[in-house]
Amino acid sequence: MHILVVEDETRLTKLIKRALEQERHVVDVTHDGGTAYTMATETRYDLIILDVMLPEMDGLEVCRELRREGVDSRILMLTARGATEDRVSGLDSGADDYLVKPFSFAELLARVRALSRREVAPEAEEELKVGDLVLDLSRHEARRAGRSIELTAKEFSLLEYLMRNSGRVLTRSQILDHVWGYDFESLTNVVDIYVHYLRNKIDKGFSKPLIKTVRGVGYGLKEA
Repeated sequence: MHILVVEDETRLTKLIKRALEQERHVVDVTHDGGTAYTMATETRYDLIILDVMLPEMDGLEVCRELRREGVDSRILMLTARGATEDRVSGLDSGADDYLVKPFSFAELLARVRALSRREVAPEAEEELKVGDLVLDLSRHEARRAGRSIELTAKEFSLLEYLMRNSGRVLTRSQILDHVWGYDFESLTNVVDIYVHYLRNKIDKGFSKPLIKTVRGVGYGLKEA
């Protein structure tokens, strides 16, 4: 699944992100309500893990506004407040589930799995497509023009992130953070190396390359 984690505690955010990525989810993160609202209205997320106490807009307000905008992503609320009225407020604002801090990661992952099963089967996303490139998420396979492409686990994650953001230019730091879980500028050459690997596998031999380089910015994947 493509998951957005909205939590203002940086350490907890990193732990949640790592736990979800170990389950092979693609994870975006942010730390304030305003940015979360923008991201969730611009990108289709399968699940949003949303803290209640946030700067700019609190989680309840974000949830209400997203539902008003017609965003149907599953929403799991996180809060340190466990009173019944707080849980009711969260669910009434449009959340699908509610988890009180402190929580175990085993319970968090169990709730994520339960929410994923609530999706209507015909709408479940099994493939990503950009032009003649297809990424089969259920079989963990890639094909271009019908030709099978063998990818390592990290190459698959990188390609999935690029395809989910097709048409956008992603900075090296964004890619590094979302695919590797690092936020160190000194390691951005890892991105260049893996993009080179991907190019050799999905663009080599084709007249129209899909992976684009924007000098001084980063990379994007766009239909030829």
